[in-house]
Amino acid sequence: MSSDLKEIRNEIDEIDEQLIRLFSRRMDCSQRVAEYKLENGMPIFNPEREDQVLESVEEKAGKYGAPARQLYATVMELSRALQHDMLGSGEEIKNKILSANKSIPYNSESVKIACFGVPGTYAHRASRKTFPNAVPDFYPSFQDVFTAIQNGEAEFGVVPIENSSAGSVTDVYDLMLKYRFYIAAESHIAVDHCLAAKKGTSLENVSKVVSHQQALSQCSDYIRSRKLERHEYISTAAAAKMVSEQDDDTIAAICSEEAAEKYGLEILLRGFQNNPSNTTRFLIISKNLYIEEDADKISLCFSLPHTTGSLYSTLCRFAADGLNLTKIESRPMFGRSFEYLFYLDFTGHINTKDTMKLLCALSDELSEFSFLGNYSER
Repeated sequence: MSSDLKEIRNEIDEIDEQLIRLFSRRMDCSQRVAEYKLENGMPIFNPEREDQVLESVEEKAGKYGAPARQLYATVMELSRALQHDMLGSGEEIKNKILSANKSIPYNSESVKIACFGVPGTYAHRASRKTFPNAVPDFYPSFQDVFTAIQNGEAEFGVVPIENSSAGSVTDVYDLMLKYRFYIAAESHIAVDHCLAAKKGTSLENVSKVVSHQQALSQCSDYIRSRKLERHEYISTAAAAKMVSEQDDDTIAAICSEEAAEKYGLEILLRGFQNNPSNTTRFLIISKNLYIEEDADKISLCFSLPHTTGSLYSTLCRFAADGLNLTKIESRPMFGRSFEYLFYLDFTGHINTKDTMKLLCALSDELSEFSFLGNYSER
């Protein structure tokens, strides 16, 4: 290492020492600001003041204006987090979480389950895995499952939220953001599709394939290679049932082996999905909040202002608390042009002090904020 580089690094070390001391002084000042705001009934978040500071920083930093602005935005986020903790923000969400049910009736025979699709779907498999002794009621659409829970016809609903190959089920995300139901648990189901048709049908004669949009996407390589005509249907099992009722030996359904057997179809091909490790994640949703002791994933939704770095500044709060983000999804807000809601998954349990503090702060600060649950895979 050259002497010149050593000198530069020594200078950087000296600057860093000064920055650490100055950062600590600034956070001490933030504590005093919090005390003043508490005594005078002032809100923690003052966007006008923050914008003024950031504009000034960017101007003074010259060619380093943009990164300096981002640095100071992060410092302000951390400062606000400290103030929220001191002022005891988020009492409403804290009380809601502390009063949550601690046990889900997985083994009950009488619990009412609303399951998407018809018997034989992968959702049915997820329902049986989670509630092995309950007989679910089936609903033809995602909307119908949510409506059943809203109306009290069911305590829990089973819906797919994402697939390892085809990605997010956007209709379900939109409904989650509309209804703001809680997530009680999740279930991961291995998806091994088969191509099934009426008995006596030969694979060579099949020219049309019918299934749910997600299943069609998951098997797109095969469909494209055979130049098959695609037809979307409400679910994989419903597609199997429909094919069984047709007098047509050119149409086949993409469905589970269970659905093919249930509706008397002949399996022409197995395991032809694009990804051999194909898996669908299902949510178990409810109007009631359940948080079990072994919960290890948290879901939230919120909106953000249209300002530079607003998403980054919010996400840095999770990084500062050592929280691992596993999913972020943005969806358009109904009735508003080019405004979005963000759906966020991260690992952790709400009983962790820093996690609770973060959620309490965000609940007071972010528009459209909802805590959607702390849960685990069943």
